[in-house]
Amino acid sequence: MSAASPFDLSGRRALVTGSSRGLGFAMAKALAGAGASVILNARDSVALGAAAADLAEAGAEVSAVAFDVTSPDSVGGAIAHIEAEIGPIDILINNAGIQIRGPLETYSHDNFENMLSTHVVSTFSVSQAVAKHMLVRGKGKIINICSILTDHARPTAAPYGAAKAAIANLTRGMAADWAPRGLHINAIAPGYFKTELNKALIADAAFDGWVRQRTPMGRWGEVEELGPAAIFLASDASSFVNGHILYVDGAFTAVV
Repeated sequence: MSAASPFDLSGRRALVTGSSRGLGFAMAKALAGAGASVILNARDSVALGAAAADLAEAGAEVSAVAFDVTSPDSVGGAIAHIEAEIGPIDILINNAGIQIRGPLETYSHDNFENMLSTHVVSTFSVSQAVAKHMLVRGKGKIINICSILTDHARPTAAPYGAAKAAIANLTRGMAADWAPRGLHINAIAPGYFKTELNKALIADAAFDGWVRQRTPMGRWGEVEELGPAAIFLASDASSFVNGHILYVDGAFTAVV
């Protein structure tokens, strides 16, 4: 009898925030393909239901829970509901996020606070709520989503980069606190991917050309290419990986 694959996620349950489309949906689909049951999340219940139906049609065991990741009360109620009614969360991917670009000198305080709330506060709130259950069980995987702007900067994107840098250090801090108690906390930093949110950038010939020239692999990432990284960090294959930021960027951050 052959040994089970260390990448097998059968019998595990994963919650992916911001997963009605784009990279979140792609990662949820990948985890389901590796055997996990998945819980999709978004604020838009219509889009969420459509995404869940797509996964279910493909044979996935899927649930959908709409809640606002920026509201601690909403998060607390949703996680309590999932743990009591659906089952224990073994894997959490904090993917929910937004992008609001603009010149830094005219960037509004409201937009800056919204950026930090949607990225940083939500990662803290959802992780804390889920970790309280994981710590009792002595195991669990938390994967935060960073960006190539975690360590780099682009004009009109300073608030986004600041939020992603905060998530990177929050990831390391979570590992410092919770790794001794059985949890694995890592992050994925995607490069430029072909997503719905990036349609305008892809259509911009100058920006598209810059991405292709700046990325050693010479192209944008396909959303399906992020899934295997999520499977790796969610599975036993990463049993000694903790507090790590995994760049999936076609070598974008490896060169100057």
